[in-house]
Amino acid sequence: MRRKNLSIILLVPLFVVWPGVPSFGQRLPNLGEIKQRLIQYKKSGAYERDIAKVTTKAQKFIEKRAPRVNKPAMILDIDETSLSNWVELVANDFGYFPGGTCDSLPAGPCGVHSWELSARADAIAPTLTLYKAARAKGVAVFFISGRPVNEQAATEENLRKVGYDGWAGMALKPIGDSTPVDAFKTAERKKIAAQGFTIIANIADQPSDLRGGYAERTFLIPDPFYRIP
Repeated sequence: MRRKNLSIILLVPLFVVWPGVPSFGQRLPNLGEIKQRLIQYKKSGAYERDIAKVTTKAQKFIEKRAPRVNKPAMILDIDETSLSNWVELVANDFGYFPGGTCDSLPAGPCGVHSWELSARADAIAPTLTLYKAARAKGVAVFFISGRPVNEQAATEENLRKVGYDGWAGMALKPIGDSTPVDAFKTAERKKIAAQGFTIIANIADQPSDLRGGYAERTFLIPDPFYRIP
């Protein structure tokens, strides 16, 4: 998933408890401390291990289910599911800058569009392992992403460069398309199902990527770095 046209300002009173998140003495944690915890979570290897827990479950299901259906298919999101934008995220201090250059890494700012066109993102290793296992079982893999379609060539280059190859199709959003991402992705899965494929698994990092049906099972990849409604 990718953060497109996202501009949200959250104002919270100091002593409000944030549901589902550990608090420090009933207070929200400091934003700077949260960022440091995110960096440590990534650098410690815990982030990748948590992803692997999900992809391992997905792989077991896919390997069991694929031989039992005609034309089995798997859907993969790209950003923070198949490819990691960690370098860009850290350069931007977890902010979002759609425009501008990205030529001073590891310093920012780093324009997201320029970053994605540079085809420099790393593979998310557990997802790449899942991808290869699914392909070995004859599963057709489709990428569906909120990236704009004018990034398709660079996106394909990046995926192949890090080890993804032989996918069955890719759908990116048309330029100027204001359709919500969840509706766009649902419509694309519907098209795939209409071709006779049985989508046995849909894997992504955002809950909105997994809404709308047209998949037997959904698997949510951990992503504490941003959220798309």
